Amino acid sequence: MEFHKIARSGQIPEGVVRRFFVGDVEVALSRSEGEIHATSNYCSHLDCLLSSGKVTDEGLLCSCHGSVFDLVSGEPLCPPATRPITVFPVREEDGHVYVGIDEKLAAAAMKRRAAGSRRLSAPRTT
Repeated sequence: MEFHKIARSGQIPEGVVRRFFVGDVEVALSRSEGEIHATSNYCSHLDCLLSSGKVTDEGLLCSCHGSVFDLVSGEPLCPPATRPITVFPVREEDGHVYVGIDEKLAAAAMKRRAAGSRRLSAPRTT
């Protein structure tokens, strides 16, 4: 697994979620109780950006529908999400944040709902 330097430590203050990229992979970095966390940036419910959410006492809160994810395991703690998000290994050294990404993690993080699955009803035909 290769670790990529993607941020300066100061860019991730306590309780804030920020979006970064490693190639085509979007990563949400957050800090909770001083510890840095790296997850995929899309909620497993409806692909909302987790970087628009915030860190709570429970975990990572999606701003769209209120799902909360465990920052360590990625498991959903609060509905409507029922599937986990991808969690990346992360380390903080010498004032920088490094995220570990391999092919399997990258594929999992980039897997999103099909664009058509957001449609609530089928289009009308005449």
